[in-house]
Amino acid sequence: MSTEANKILLQDEFEEVFASGDDERIHQFLDEQNISDVADLIYENEDREAYILSSLSVHRAAGLFKILEHATQEKIIQELPPSKTAELLNELPPDDRTSFLEDLPNEVVRELIKTLNLEERKITLSLLGYPENSVGRLMTPDYVYVHESDTVKEVLNIIRHVGKNSETIDVIYVINDKGELLDDIRIREFILADPHTKVSELMDGRVISLKVNDDQEIANEVFKMNNRVALPVTDDTNVLLGIITIDDVLWIASEEFSEDIQKIGGTEALDEPYLEMPIFKLFKKRITWLVVLFIGEMLTATAMGYFEDEIAKAVVLALFVPLIISSGGNSGSQASTLIIQAMAVGELTIADWWRVMRRELISGLMLGSILGVIGFIRVIVWSNIFPNVYGIHFLAIGLTVGIALVGVVIWGTLCGSMLPIILKRLGADPAVSSAPFVATLVDVTGLLIYFSVAYMFLQGTLLK
Repeated sequence: MSTEANKILLQDEFEEVFASGDDERIHQFLDEQNISDVADLIYENEDREAYILSSLSVHRAAGLFKILEHATQEKIIQELPPSKTAELLNELPPDDRTSFLEDLPNEVVRELIKTLNLEERKITLSLLGYPENSVGRLMTPDYVYVHESDTVKEVLNIIRHVGKNSETIDVIYVINDKGELLDDIRIREFILADPHTKVSELMDGRVISLKVNDDQEIANEVFKMNNRVALPVTDDTNVLLGIITIDDVLWIASEEFSEDIQKIGGTEALDEPYLEMPIFKLFKKRITWLVVLFIGEMLTATAMGYFEDEIAKAVVLALFVPLIISSGGNSGSQASTLIIQAMAVGELTIADWWRVMRRELISGLMLGSILGVIGFIRVIVWSNIFPNVYGIHFLAIGLTVGIALVGVVIWGTLCGSMLPIILKRLGADPAVSSAPFVATLVDVTGLLIYFSVAYMFLQGTLLK
């Protein structure tokens, strides 16, 4: 049965149970479903969101709440009674609770923090104190730590005692009396070791950690490069503050990917779901880039005006302007998208700029040559079919178009590949060198290349 059919069947079953009005039956039905299926019910029943969530056991309600979209989370919190809100927020893992609170207005955050118990309040305020988009906002203080003098038997007893409330027990962290991180050891090492073995005998010192003020993108890179399910977070003095788990990083990676796609399309990143965002706010997100790109395109008109005399002498040149500038813009957009994606997944860095330039020079030459040959053949064939279109100088016009295409495509690929690297070097987001921006830049410079080539081949004939 297809996924869509399963959703329809689940919705029908829920409607039947809900119609009974039996709260216990509804609670039992929802507790028997997968969390992801209950999330689907939440989205399908917008007028019953808070009721569905509050019908779950508090542990499952917290698991459901943290996978919902932020707009849905906010709506549910507004509809829940204060007692349920307090219960839910106290049950949420600290990192997920912080992620939810950081996107709310300050006055709302203050009121919600009052519902937390003293311990959870201290943890949340601590996490909210770290810079936005920092590793500190993602970490959880729920982890298992031991000392190097402990035995394996003692470690297993510690895990049994505190592991239930920990984010993960896959990795156990070793600290000294000052709380400084010494090592991280996978739990399988303890399970397979002799009970009397000291922790110090299992340590290899190959610990990989993150700094609390590191950018979240750094965490994403470290996870990818080291194949870890969790990583410790320390301060500048190496004191262990918390851990980050892979599910948090995957969530952030998904958000970063969405932001980059939006920026590549020539708009600011949306901080709310598209359909939930007020139309005026959406307008503000889009208008800035549109104005910038529009002003950039005005330079194209300026360039056309500069070559007005040449166009007047050889009107035929104007016929190929869209062909020339679109080819340069398309090749630049291709290169820009490829480089931004490669940088995002860690396939290349700023240090690889020369290798990238060489590859794009060769690629641009090959791509431009193919387009140039096609453009040249098109002029020749069209001249034989319609002799009066290009006149007696059709061969020179064909060469002008063909060679200009080679030059414009090479230039487009270079601009598209180098701009993201330059922006990264300057500390900016490479995604802002979006395809529209690259296309606008190449439009203007493409005209200069095109008319310069035209001077070379048409001076003394069409351009007297």
